[in-house]
Amino acid sequence: MTEPAPEHPQAPRPTTAAPHAPTPPPYGTPAPVLVAVAHGSRDPRAPRTVRALLDRVRDLRPGLDVRLAHIELNAPLLPDALDGLRGADAVLVPLLLGRGHHVKRDLPAATAAAPAVRTRIAEPLGPHPLLVEALYERLLDAGWTPADRGDPRTAVVLAAAGSRDPDSARDSRRTARLLAARLGVPVVPAYASAAAPTVPAALRALAARGRHRAFVASYFTAPGRFASACAAAVPHRAAAPLGDHPATARLVLHRYDRALSANAPADTVTLLASA
Repeated sequence: MTEPAPEHPQAPRPTTAAPHAPTPPPYGTPAPVLVAVAHGSRDPRAPRTVRALLDRVRDLRPGLDVRLAHIELNAPLLPDALDGLRGADAVLVPLLLGRGHHVKRDLPAATAAAPAVRTRIAEPLGPHPLLVEALYERLLDAGWTPADRGDPRTAVVLAAAGSRDPDSARDSRRTARLLAARLGVPVVPAYASAAAPTVPAALRALAARGRHRAFVASYFTAPGRFASACAAAVPHRAAAPLGDHPATARLVLHRYDRALSANAPADTVTLLASA
């Protein structure tokens, strides 16, 4: 369980520079296509949400060719999207929140099967401080208030999809630590599948410690079956998924830029606050 550091009762809101942008390509050379790779979902809200997120990305970077692909369940599937880019350069930005099978296996396999496209694969979106800002603001929408900071009755469950890959769990725990520092209360990662604890189990464990006022931070890019199941555990204190939050859109471009820049600096915790 992640406890906030007591010596920093009022952690400041991040306010410094925007993410690094790479050196532009030579004059007349088009920028590589940004292919945002979503998981896919049978929930019709999911593709709508992802398209809204990519509209924000286009607004932030006018002229950049931004396209959508899915790993499964929705069109266009990634192989089809790559087939339409023959002879082009592309950067695949996974709209996923940690390292796991899709990032480590499915995306490299898809690019290997599309040799006519010169591709790079960016890091997944999480963990990153910009996601913490998006999670924080979604919690505000769900009823969290600054007065909850330090409240011994209050805690947050970071609800994620779950994976058997230990790197995925490590990434979720890192996000939980960052969010705990932002909120000033314990943040416990929990999962919808493939890993423990489940969200209900995490809520019971917090209640046993006297943390009866628990919120669920929805660590999902878009609505879907897993996000809905996690939110149902505490329907009146469950935040919405990250969706098209402005910080998420900026992070998509940050991952794209880092993939293009061999000398990109490491992520920093003090990035531009959400707008």
